Amino acid sequence: MVHLTRIYTRTGDGGQTRLVDMSLTEKTDPRVAAYGDVDEANSQLGVVLTTPQLPEPMRTLLSRVQNELFDVGADLGNPLQDSYRHEPLRVTQDYVDRLEAACDQFGDPLPALRSFVLPGGSPAAAHLHVARTIVRRAERTAWTAVERCGTEVPGGLNLLALTYLNRLSDLLFILARAANTADGTDGEVLWVPGGDRSSEQGAAH
Repeated sequence: MVHLTRIYTRTGDGGQTRLVDMSLTEKTDPRVAAYGDVDEANSQLGVVLTTPQLPEPMRTLLSRVQNELFDVGADLGNPLQDSYRHEPLRVTQDYVDRLEAACDQFGDPLPALRSFVLPGGSPAAAHLHVARTIVRRAERTAWTAVERCGTEVPGGLNLLALTYLNRLSDLLFILARAANTADGTDGEVLWVPGGDRSSEQGAAH
């Protein structure tokens, strides 16, 4: 159990912070940026969970994902080492397997896409699309950290944490589609290419 006794510490006022292993680094370190983006994604999922019409199976799934994103952030902020005094929390293959199973569970019943999906539809779907884009950014930032720090080497990152983010963005796209059809109607908003639009034509459903 984590115990937080004081929220402000003044230790970061000089532009530096400590990673999970207590090593000192700049706040501009891409590892810090990556777990910051993960924190933002988690916050957006909190917004999704306040949506009243969110189906209960999605609510249960996303509550679990929120906890797993804390694990992802802890992993990204804890550089790999040859050995550890205490075994660190790491994202493992079973995390990814659970996301892939959820993608199949919610994605298989959906109709085939006839065009690209525009973010929107129901409030739940719109919030899920925002979460999806934040997770995509977190993955890109994590790959920037890999370019700087490497992977599977001391000081590097655990690639499975990045794989988790990739699968999560896929899942959030699927859940956004599912949220727009949860009430039995097709509330999905599809992209109409410029050549097919008229000045009077809105988004196609």
